[in-house]
Amino acid sequence: MTSPLRALCAVLMATLAAGCTLAPRYERPILPVPSAWDTPGNEEGTGTAALELPWRDYFTDTRLRTVIELALTNNRDLRIATLNIERARAMYRIQRADLFPSVDLAGGQNAQRVPESLSQTGNAYVARQFSSSASASWELDFFGRIRSLNNQAVELYLATEEARRSAQISLVAEITNVWLAMAADRELFELARSTFDTQQKSVELIRKSFAAGAASALDLAQARTAMERARADTARYTAQLARDRNALAMLTGAPVPESLQAETLAGALSTVADLPAGVPSEVLVRRPDVLQAEHMLLAANANIGAARAAFFPRIALTAGAGTASPTLDGLFESGSRLWTFAPQITLPVFHAGALRANLNRAEIERNIQIALYEKTIQSAFREVADALADRATLAEQIDARSELVSAAKESYRLSEARYRGGLDSHLVLLDAQRSQYAAEQELIATRLAEASNRVMLYKVLGGGWK
Repeated sequence: MTSPLRALCAVLMATLAAGCTLAPRYERPILPVPSAWDTPGNEEGTGTAALELPWRDYFTDTRLRTVIELALTNNRDLRIATLNIERARAMYRIQRADLFPSVDLAGGQNAQRVPESLSQTGNAYVARQFSSSASASWELDFFGRIRSLNNQAVELYLATEEARRSAQISLVAEITNVWLAMAADRELFELARSTFDTQQKSVELIRKSFAAGAASALDLAQARTAMERARADTARYTAQLARDRNALAMLTGAPVPESLQAETLAGALSTVADLPAGVPSEVLVRRPDVLQAEHMLLAANANIGAARAAFFPRIALTAGAGTASPTLDGLFESGSRLWTFAPQITLPVFHAGALRANLNRAEIERNIQIALYEKTIQSAFREVADALADRATLAEQIDARSELVSAAKESYRLSEARYRGGLDSHLVLLDAQRSQYAAEQELIATRLAEASNRVMLYKVLGGGWK
């Protein structure tokens, strides 16, 4: 190929690579949600936004960090999401290769035995031909069909990256919630066990009183009822702790040592930081799942360009050059060169409406992705609104539950004194004890809800992936 022709081809390639496509101009859909959350507690906040706060800065407990890092390394779902990125990257590279000429080298031998009946000499012989050649083929993308497909592949690749980020955020949040739930269940187990020990001692005392005629059979039956309830709760929380360990092992991909588990919920609460909530709803467009939906929309938009380009001619150039000789040592002798040049243009004439239907399908898919994008925005808005609504009252709930526990303990203390003084029946004492037990359980559950709300708020605001 001469230098001017080579230069012309280089200029043509650069011109085509920088050309336009027939894809419609993309405009991001208007957010189908209010500009701010109309929920209690959405006061103007200060500090770092969740989107900019790495999870290591938000979850401060070294044990929890270690557990999260184990999960990020070993979790199979996250590993699948990462492999999906690699697959999408490979698909993008395959599609991008169509923008450039493909060049192949070939060499071969063709041997044919000619029988005596067909031989001009009357003798059978073997005819051989040796060849070596280089060929190149290239579709001139005048109407942007290949570039549209390449843009689609890029957006699909970016969507898988956002899917991986979203999966990591969900994994970090799920790990933290299970870790916190295990701490709460451990507290509930200890509460049930201590209550059972207390009730067991009470039953023994009442049994002795009953034997001495100082207590009734009803008192003994009621005491045993309370004891067995606490024993059943102890067994239930024992099983729940085992399930928590199994869930944590499933998420991390390996058993979690006891040293990395939280002993109490009170200690675990301080490991989860608080977030300012006064943020506009525009932050939703930066959430990984929303970005994933937008990349899918952009991919569908690019596919319309490819469907439109299918209505126009396709021009392909195929050329080859090489040598051929009846002997191997003659391949590179003078006079053995050969070349081929086969330009081809294909103009669609009649496809029974298939091209139009394909364009309609591409436009419908784009409209579907618009609806999915808007739905993702609305779901994200609701998740944040729900988390903010819970946050607005959880502090008050914890304060009320704490006061309830204090009141229940005082009530039990007074009931026990009145029972020992013969002023109240044993039934009143048991009722006060049940109230205290239930109040302490509810306080633990509310504290867990408050900690989980912090995790949820961090997740729904798009943090935790760095």
